[in-house]
Amino acid sequence: MKIPCMQMFCLIFIFFPTVILAADVFPGSTLYASNPENSWDSPNKTFLLSFIQEAENFYFAAIIYNGIPVWKAGGDPRGAVNSSAALRFLPDGNLQLVNGPTGSLVWQSNTAGRGVSTATLDDTGNFILKNGSNIPIWTTFDNPTDTILPGQNFTVNNVLRSGLYSFRLLTSGNMTLQWNDSIVYYSSSGINSSSTNTSLTSPSLGLQQPVGIFSLFDPTISNSSPLIMARSNDYGENPADTIRFVKLENDGNLRMYSSAKSSTSGNKIVRWTAVSDQCEVFGYCGNMGICSYIDLTPVCGCASENFDPIDPKDPRKGCKRKVEIKDCSNRTMLLLDRATFLTYPPETTSQYFTMGNTACRSNCLSDTSCMGSTSLADGTGVCYMKLSDFISGYQSPTLTSTSFVKVCEPAMPNRPLSSREDRKNYNAMKISVVVLGCCLILVISAGVFWVFFCSRKHNFKGLPTWDSLSEYASALPVHFSYKELQQATEGFKEKLGEGGFGAVYRGVLTNKTVAAVKQLEGIEQGEKQFRMEVVTISSTHHLNLARLLGFCSEGRHRLLVYEFMKNGSLDKFLFTSDEQSCKEVRNWGYRYNIALGTAKGITYLHEECRDCIVHSDIKPENILLDDNYNARISDFGLARLINTNGQRHRSILSVRGTRGYLPPEWLANLPVTSKADVYSYGMVLLEIISGRRNFEVSTETNHKKLSLWAYEEFEKGNVEVILDKRLPRDEVNIEQVIRAIQVSFWCIQQQPSHRPTMGKVVQMLEGISEIRAPPPAIKSTSANAQFQVLPMVSSFQTVLNSSQTTANSSLASEQKSEGETSILLHEEEA
Repeated sequence: MKIPCMQMFCLIFIFFPTVILAADVFPGSTLYASNPENSWDSPNKTFLLSFIQEAENFYFAAIIYNGIPVWKAGGDPRGAVNSSAALRFLPDGNLQLVNGPTGSLVWQSNTAGRGVSTATLDDTGNFILKNGSNIPIWTTFDNPTDTILPGQNFTVNNVLRSGLYSFRLLTSGNMTLQWNDSIVYYSSSGINSSSTNTSLTSPSLGLQQPVGIFSLFDPTISNSSPLIMARSNDYGENPADTIRFVKLENDGNLRMYSSAKSSTSGNKIVRWTAVSDQCEVFGYCGNMGICSYIDLTPVCGCASENFDPIDPKDPRKGCKRKVEIKDCSNRTMLLLDRATFLTYPPETTSQYFTMGNTACRSNCLSDTSCMGSTSLADGTGVCYMKLSDFISGYQSPTLTSTSFVKVCEPAMPNRPLSSREDRKNYNAMKISVVVLGCCLILVISAGVFWVFFCSRKHNFKGLPTWDSLSEYASALPVHFSYKELQQATEGFKEKLGEGGFGAVYRGVLTNKTVAAVKQLEGIEQGEKQFRMEVVTISSTHHLNLARLLGFCSEGRHRLLVYEFMKNGSLDKFLFTSDEQSCKEVRNWGYRYNIALGTAKGITYLHEECRDCIVHSDIKPENILLDDNYNARISDFGLARLINTNGQRHRSILSVRGTRGYLPPEWLANLPVTSKADVYSYGMVLLEIISGRRNFEVSTETNHKKLSLWAYEEFEKGNVEVILDKRLPRDEVNIEQVIRAIQVSFWCIQQQPSHRPTMGKVVQMLEGISEIRAPPPAIKSTSANAQFQVLPMVSSFQTVLNSSQTTANSSLASEQKSEGETSILLHEEEA
């Protein structure tokens, strides 16, 4: 029996009313800015399309998730409307945003006359205009504004926009951020670009929700692996009712966020940032604006009293000269120390020269088209002439360049003097400077005479100075004076820890940046260590490496200044009974992210630096945790630059490292390669999994070494026995645990050639590379399972015998980094 079409429609309407009412929108429907409670919702109400107010009488028609706009009709700021605006789904199938009582057109979908009959907002956040055959005619996924959602394909034809900034995907597969559709200030080809097919036909970006990967793929290439562009810092976790999304903000930065529907409306957590240094975003502080940092927050200001802010309420709009250059006859150059300029348009080959600071300043002053100049201090001697009137500046203690900007005379001070009292103080200060200057000249003269007198008597031994260090590095970080670091640390008041070359203190630099100041001890070895660290660390830049901010080389003082990590080192979380201290690492996701981040940092040192850098002391104490518990490898004090074409040997007397993490070949005085770090990492990985020290034995491990006990339990299938008992079992990804355990066993193989490279370790941890069943790393010969080491060379045995007493005392001491002299090669029987 045939049922008439109208009756069938009625039956569907009766039995499935919520499907139609909740998801389908029909022509003739309208949303009003004056009634933001009215909305078009997705079936489970995860997303809604409505008006959202962002300022007084400032509205957008937007798709909203948890109070966060993820698509705006017309984009931002072009789609901004007032309270009398409306979003209309017209009978002809066109979607229009109109503004004001007159209904002036702001934006439209241009779908009139294309057969559109219904619209649907689905649970992925995609608003779709469909024809009678349910075929999409237009979608918000194909027309993004400033956000990419999970399941959305972002192609070379799409653009994200926010103010003057835009995000594009090039046909080459590179992601780019641009200012004003012209200046590219960020470009990335991905994390594993070497493993992807470079002959892309139709590249597309997508966000993988379950794991938190922003990846590039080409559907036209069969059997091609996706290229990983970025990972969220909660990579691998998939919390309930939470989605991640990539958003271009109006500050010019591209970020990946996560937001839980159960959290406070509008709450979102940053999981990845494209440009790590916000001040390096072109034009962030507008024309003639200078970007700097206060308490790790980027702030905008004017270069000096020669400028006024364009909008005192919004310093990001830039600055303007009080007197324009064309209106004055006498011009000068305002000095900005430790500052650099970016310009629009960018420099060409005709705009940079090789010259010193003085010439860089004077050449710009004499050139009527030059508005500013920057003299680099990176060893190149390059001077950039800024011919454009649009100048974007960045000033920081970590910069070594010097910049000049052209102003009308006189050049005003950088610090504003707003009151009469300030001016009195300023005049008094000038008098004091003159008096002190005279005194200083007398002191210097006396000092020169004294040095000359001492040198004539051969009673003065000079120490290596800054000039002797310049031959080691052409691009050193900031050079601090000893007095500056004394003041920063309040006389080295708060000690954070101590290693073999000295203590580390907490300090606050003049720009309010919190830093860790490492005070080196021992002038001979300390100097060698110092030179090596400054050269090596200043040339390394990676998310998972602690950053060197500066150094001090003054007299006998040798200090290094690192970025400060308030969460301290990994060992304080892994090996503590304090419930509050270990709260974060009771989450397996955090631990897995720390293990993976550490592996990536070591991979960078081994495979991505110009020379292979062997850290040589990988251990939990040297893995720092930033604010988001990301791993930051620290202490390159034991690093060795290894020539990959011919490996270097090192003397057994200079062996440094830490008990429990040294590989057998190191102890046997055999050639040491990057595989030594792989061994150390394997031990650390096993500690991260188990929460136990690898060199400690207990009844829980049957009085065996952790590595041997863990392998025996793994062979029995007792994975959960190995896993730290503090980790909630219902929150653990057991596949990741098994994968990590297998990787650790491969890393601690006795033969270096049997260990994987760190690049391979990363691939195995991520599940990209298959893991074969690992052989036992340690052979057991008795119930006590003595450790089997490689045969010792006779020359090493001689050294060992002569220093056995020293070695025993070293092993008996408290766990510290950089234990000197030879080390016991066998494990004590339990």
